[in-house]
Amino acid sequence: MAGRDRRDGKELLLLIPLILIIVLLFALAKPRGVGFESVEEPDSLLVVGDTTPICRPLQPFDPNEDDYMAMVAAGVERRVAVSIIRWREAGKVYRIKEDVALCYGITDSLYAVIEPYIVIGEEYRIRPKRDTLEQRQHKQVEYTKFRIDTASAAYLTTLGFSLRQANLILRYGEIIGGYRSIEEFNECYAVSDDMAKLLEPYIIFPEREAQAYVEPCPKPLVIDINSADSLSLVALSGIGPKSAQHILRYRHLLGGYHSVSQVLELDVVTEDNYARFATHLWCDTTKVVKMDVNRVPLEQLVVHPYLTNRMIRRIINHRELKGDFMSLEEMIESRVFNREEAERIAPYLQFGQDSLY
Repeated sequence: MAGRDRRDGKELLLLIPLILIIVLLFALAKPRGVGFESVEEPDSLLVVGDTTPICRPLQPFDPNEDDYMAMVAAGVERRVAVSIIRWREAGKVYRIKEDVALCYGITDSLYAVIEPYIVIGEEYRIRPKRDTLEQRQHKQVEYTKFRIDTASAAYLTTLGFSLRQANLILRYGEIIGGYRSIEEFNECYAVSDDMAKLLEPYIIFPEREAQAYVEPCPKPLVIDINSADSLSLVALSGIGPKSAQHILRYRHLLGGYHSVSQVLELDVVTEDNYARFATHLWCDTTKVVKMDVNRVPLEQLVVHPYLTNRMIRRIINHRELKGDFMSLEEMIESRVFNREEAERIAPYLQFGQDSLY
């Protein structure tokens, strides 16, 4: 009996370490963070490098306006906040949420986490496309008398012409030394017979105006939008200090205006104000800075308002894998641009110093 008790005691002593090991393994297997305050929503964890979680709830933040402290307070990881600000200081404007995904250090998985909290202000969002020519023709147009020698392309579009037709009308007028009659105006192939007949009562030609006035009228103030400073712009009716600042900033991002009507892409410029100052502006297109699409660095591509992330990725991939682009048509065939996008960006591209777009 005593021997049996001794055996039971030995077995009990062997079981105690085994029980301790099981308890230890169970404790180690418990989820991390138990017993500490944790974030309730799983999507509020910002992941750095896809592996290191930070238990900090994300809040909405504006990559165009918020400073470093504001973004960190909103739950953005410090290195990500620095990357966003660094690109912004280089001239980057975040017009869509996906622009943030281009910043250094932001992976696809990290972007998926912060995307719901990115806020793009109304001032920076991409302006919706304007009405097509067919839509404009269905709208009621109120025609008034206007000078054909000072009319801008933007004003002609309000009469029912497309932007391409308006630019052709202005270019043909320069070639013939200015329109002097409705017949010369109708000779431009962008002007149909019906349109010429419709506009004839409203067009004021220079010769007719000279007959109507004994004393010549003073020539209106006309300035080059590509060389004007803020003081010159503010002097025009319809442009305030804020509008002038945005016009100059957009000129810098574009590399210069190739058409006065491009200022309508700015939210701060209304149609009514544009009609007041458009005839007092012109474009010296020789001042437009073109980008050599085969040599321009990524930092310059990302700040151009007309280039999207999709376009930039395809340009970089093509340059690295296939080499240089030879023409704009090749970029269309490579699906970098569609026809409409190519027409819009064409004035800012070149393919080598001696090439034409």
